[in-house]
Amino acid sequence: MAFPFYVSPEQMMQDKAEYARKGIARGKSIVAVEYADGIILVAENPSSSLSKISEIYDKIAFAGVGKYGEFDNLRKVGVRYADVKGYSYSRQDVTGKSLANAYSQAIGQIFTQEMKPLEVEILVVEVGDEPSGNEMYHILYDGTISDHSHFVIIGGATEAAMGYLRENYRENMTQAEAVQMCRKALGKTNDEKALNENSLEVSVLDRRREGRKYQRIRTEEIRQLLGSAGSG
Repeated sequence: MAFPFYVSPEQMMQDKAEYARKGIARGKSIVAVEYADGIILVAENPSSSLSKISEIYDKIAFAGVGKYGEFDNLRKVGVRYADVKGYSYSRQDVTGKSLANAYSQAIGQIFTQEMKPLEVEILVVEVGDEPSGNEMYHILYDGTISDHSHFVIIGGATEAAMGYLRENYRENMTQAEAVQMCRKALGKTNDEKALNENSLEVSVLDRRREGRKYQRIRTEEIRQLLGSAGSG
């Protein structure tokens, strides 16, 4: 009589986690940094058509690394969640925290119940009316959620980049200083590879804007920001 192949639950979870981490490591990193007027998000992304950073709602942005199709589906789910909640209640009831918690539950459920985990890490970022109201949430492939202040980086080998951010971050940076610091931090993840406006995707949540705070920065504007005096 043949016995079925047995894998312990602990080993299965370890194998799933290792599988997800390997998939995510093949992606390019994303960094989010608070600056004087809001939050800036910068991704290494040479593609001009596939966006890793997107708007979810009025003051909320989404960013993902790993398998594009999987985190883009999560983005779409988040947009629908925010639209329905804002329509059913009020726009003020749509918050980054509630969206991040919903993502955490959904991703965690897939990790525990499905054979294949999602090969993604995501960021949910909300800009406040004041700097103290900014929120940044990092959700891992297994649903683990953590909140961050000032800066956060996801995807790939981030240790050197995180060390750079800790040493160089300062409050009330200009937008140009923040972009330049993000570029240098991302360079730490790929052996100091030179990154320019054609290999970066940049978006901001600017609290000074009326209504929707999200803005995608165009290539020409990125070039100007990277060329501004005063590196961060």
